Amino acid sequence: MPKAPGSWGSAAALPLAWLIHGWLEGPGLAIAALFIFLIGIWAAQAYADAAGGGDPAPVVIDEVAGQMLTLSVVPTELWLYGAGFILFRLADIWKPWPVSWADRTIKGGLGIMLDDILAAIYAGALLFALTRLIGV
Repeated sequence: MPKAPGSWGSAAALPLAWLIHGWLEGPGLAIAALFIFLIGIWAAQAYADAAGGGDPAPVVIDEVAGQMLTLSVVPTELWLYGAGFILFRLADIWKPWPVSWADRTIKGGLGIMLDDILAAIYAGALLFALTRLIGV
C-alpha cells in the first residue's frame, strides 16, 4: 500500500496474531514474533539490497514482528488489540530513544527490524501496564 505502509503492515498482522495468540497464547505469539524478526533480518536485507539500500517503504515485515510482540503481553480481546495497534504505531512513528538511535545508527536488515522491535517493547510495556492498571 503506497499510503502509510507501516500502518497497513501492522493492521495485516492483527488477524494472524489473533490466530497464533488463540492457539499458542502469549508466549507462542512472542516466539512467532522472534521467528519473524529473524527471518525479517534476512528478507529486509535482501529487499533493501535489491532496492538500492535504506529502509524501503514496501518492507513491512518489521511492523508484523513488532505488532505481534506488542500484543503478546495481553489477552486476545478486541479492544486490547486496538489499543496495542495504536500504541505500537505511535511508538514506531515517534521513535522514542533508543528506537530513534537504532533507526539512525543500525543499518541493513538488522536496523530495519530492530527499531520496530524496540518500539514494540515500549508499546507492549504500556499496554501491559494499562491492563494491570484497570485490572484486566
